[in-house]
Amino acid sequence: MEKESLEISEESKIALDIKALVGIVIGITSIAGIWFTLTAEIAQLQLDVVRMQDAVELNEEFRIKWPRGEMGALPDDAKQDLKIEYLQKEVSYLRTVVKQLEINQASK
Repeated sequence: MEKESLEISEESKIALDIKALVGIVIGITSIAGIWFTLTAEIAQLQLDVVRMQDAVELNEEFRIKWPRGEMGALPDDAKQDLKIEYLQKEVSYLRTVVKQLEINQASK
C-alpha cells in the first residue's frame, strides 16, 4: 500500500458546510467578547486598587498629623483648649488657697 501524502498549498481547498462556518465565527466572536470583557474588568480593578492605595496614604497622613496639630484644628477644639487652660489656672489658684488655709489651720 502506498501512503497518501497530505500536501497543503496555496491552491488547497477545504469544504465546510455553512453551519460549521457560522459556528466557528460565533465561537471566535464569543471568545473575543469574553476576552475584552475580562480585560476591561481587570483594568477597572487595577484603577480601583490605585484609588484605594491613595486613600490609605491620605488616611495614614491624617492619622499621624491630626493629633499632633500639624493639619490644623477645629474651632471647637480651640474653644475647648481655652477652657482647659482657664480651668488649669483656676485649679492652680485653688491649690494655693487650700495650702494657705492648711497653713493657717496648722498655725492655730
